[in-house]
Amino acid sequence: MTLDAADLARRDRAHIIHPYLPGSATERVVMTEGSGCRLTDSEGRGYLDATGGLWLAQVGHGRAELADVAHEQMSRLEYFTSFWEFSNDRAIELATRLAALAPDPLNHVYFTSGGSEGNEAAIKMARYYHHRRGDTDRTWILARSKAYHGIGYGGGSATGFPLYHEGFAPMMPHVSHLTPPWPYRTELYGGQDPTDFLIRELEERIAEIGPGNIAAMIGEPIMGVGGMLVPPADYWPRVREVLDRHGILLVFDEVVTAYGRMGEWFGAQYFGVTPDIIVTAKGITSGYVPLGALLVGDHVAEVLLRDHGFPMGYTYNGHPVATAVALANLDIIEKEGLLARAKTIGATLHAELEAQLGDLPIVGEIRSVGMMLAVELVADRDTRAPLPLNPDRMPHDVIRRETGVIVRDSAHSLVLSPPLIMTDTEAKEVASALRGVLARTEPTGEIRPA
Repeated sequence: MTLDAADLARRDRAHIIHPYLPGSATERVVMTEGSGCRLTDSEGRGYLDATGGLWLAQVGHGRAELADVAHEQMSRLEYFTSFWEFSNDRAIELATRLAALAPDPLNHVYFTSGGSEGNEAAIKMARYYHHRRGDTDRTWILARSKAYHGIGYGGGSATGFPLYHEGFAPMMPHVSHLTPPWPYRTELYGGQDPTDFLIRELEERIAEIGPGNIAAMIGEPIMGVGGMLVPPADYWPRVREVLDRHGILLVFDEVVTAYGRMGEWFGAQYFGVTPDIIVTAKGITSGYVPLGALLVGDHVAEVLLRDHGFPMGYTYNGHPVATAVALANLDIIEKEGLLARAKTIGATLHAELEAQLGDLPIVGEIRSVGMMLAVELVADRDTRAPLPLNPDRMPHDVIRRETGVIVRDSAHSLVLSPPLIMTDTEAKEVASALRGVLARTEPTGEIRPA
């Protein structure tokens, strides 16, 4: 069946429930092709993908070699369970590869189908680890405001946005949210050094709840949905020291930051910290097939594997097609030097943004690590008041419609997470597209016509 653009849009409106899209919205952008950093919709219009889909297209769109790997694996073994004593060769190969890439002693791997599943598993692992050791009171999870840990009830409860809780309550009990590390927002810390403030708050919260009642703290190395919030360099090492002192596990949610996005395999390596559990997904396959993987410390795995083992499994744990594609994806990242490329093209894109946006009064800060970038929008640079946003004419929507460059709005920031293969020319195109719209944006949030 061949459907034209209008019919595709009509059928989409009739049948598909889209995340965060109200039923009154009529616009649809139906993508049909992708190559590199470029996309094409059903009307033949081209786009430049500066979001990597949802932070994940590390090697870019349309890589035939990944499609070939999936085809070959499906022809050989499309699926069998990884429950109990069963396994498959591709899952074993990938687990071995991930253990070699991860910081020691994270030598064990638990597979999922994505980030939300991964964070659910991590929270359960942390609680179960303490339960198995006899510390049955350790049920509390520390998280942070503006954190995003997926949409399950565990990860969703750890998520620090009221939007994701409203209407879904009651959420999982025993979750406590801390102030996020957001150095640009100095008002959050009352004039104190941000890390000093945050570590003091952490110590006080632990004392309030009771250290013997806390299982783990979960955090993104850089907070993605919160607006690409980059903590001070001493933040995570000091958090790790406090948690170690109180026997609290550290879970890094690296669903966004892993597999080269920050110019390292893992954000843990960038910050020089070894968590007890790292949750990954997205870039592990560059989105070609759904897959996630938890990297688990030996000391945690040894406890989980006692007796009857870890009593939790997903149908697609260690899916052979997904793990085969992941192996090929990691090969591309290594062979094409994309970790180093993330640093160099990320620096180029940052420089282009500074050159083209730095003089605009509504641009408060441009921040980046590797290929994670954000342009924070303000009504006033002196007060740093957030830019008011008109939901009917948001900057990222206008940028897409006028220029074909796709960026994302997040917490009064425009965030960018392009494929790691982006060219210098494409980086300039992105910065120019933002300039063309933000230069017409008033401190009231209104965007003047072009």
